[in-house]
Amino acid sequence: MTKETSEIIGTDAGDARVTWHTAERARFVLAVSHGAGGGVEARDLRALAAALPHHGVTVALVEQPWRVAGKKLAPAPKTLDVGWRGIWPALLNPGLPVISGGRSAGARVACRTAVELGARAVLALSFPLHPPGKPEKSRADELLGSGVPTLVVQGGNDPFGKPEEFPAGSFELVEVPYGDHGFAVPKRAEITQDEAVTVITDAVVKWVGSLE
Repeated sequence: MTKETSEIIGTDAGDARVTWHTAERARFVLAVSHGAGGGVEARDLRALAAALPHHGVTVALVEQPWRVAGKKLAPAPKTLDVGWRGIWPALLNPGLPVISGGRSAGARVACRTAVELGARAVLALSFPLHPPGKPEKSRADELLGSGVPTLVVQGGNDPFGKPEEFPAGSFELVEVPYGDHGFAVPKRAEITQDEAVTVITDAVVKWVGSLE
């Protein structure tokens, strides 16, 4: 059994919202936030919130202040970091190690702030390695500088960076075959959409199980 609760948390960037999917006998809190163009209703975030509590991981879905305020465009990265720092004390309340995570822009935030906030590890979903069509504008330094155990889950056809574009590093990388930036797979793909989502949840469950 899991329970779902939601709370508003004031930060220096405005009010954020945390929706808790609480596990019985949890070992970790996995905090994940959304990208710059969507919210916590993203398929990967919802799937993790449904699956991970059954494996001893409490999931906290974090809505950045700009989303809570109803704005359609994300602010600058520094402002995203401010919002993430502001919710961190609430993530520590259960008294468990916190895995910092997010999708796209949220993954960048998690990487940039992991060491500073004392995150146990980082989960980077659809890490935007570069803007589409601009591989020269690499953000690899953020990923490589996370400073903690890091798992990247990347769609095989992500225009923000395909798995083979990623540099060598200490992070782990799992590919979601045929997946785009939102892990959507085309109907002609050799796997179904449900199977693609299962690749994500299975990979995260296995990885979290390897963490001390």
